[in-house]
Amino acid sequence: MDRRTWARELAVQALYQLDVQNDQDPDSVMHFLKENTSNQKVLKLASEWIKGVWGNLKECDRLIENSVIRWHISRLSAVDKSILRLSVYQLKFCSDIPPKVVINEAIELAKKFSTAQSSGFVNGVLDSVVKKIKVQCS
Repeated sequence: MDRRTWARELAVQALYQLDVQNDQDPDSVMHFLKENTSNQKVLKLASEWIKGVWGNLKECDRLIENSVIRWHISRLSAVDKSILRLSVYQLKFCSDIPPKVVINEAIELAKKFSTAQSSGFVNGVLDSVVKKIKVQCS
């Protein structure tokens, strides 16, 4: 498995833990990360993304909420919310990652960790987020 894909999987799982446990300290998931990888590059990348999402949570959630139709973020499953938060963070703050890569990786994460319908939902939300970010930047 590609290191970035592995880091994304770990980051989504850690973000899920933080959300479900209502934990406000992203450092609390470091033990989980270290238990699941000894690869320092994967560990560093996952940790950076988790801290980035958590540090920009309000902005990420606002973009998600403005992109879901007739839904409130609190109604999303914790898994889908974690996938969307990581992806929105990467779309907004990680200019080194092409949007198509972010969306494709998010779809694969949804297929692996969520329901059969989630991949289409995640794709639609992220497509809307990309358009909103482009409008903000212009």
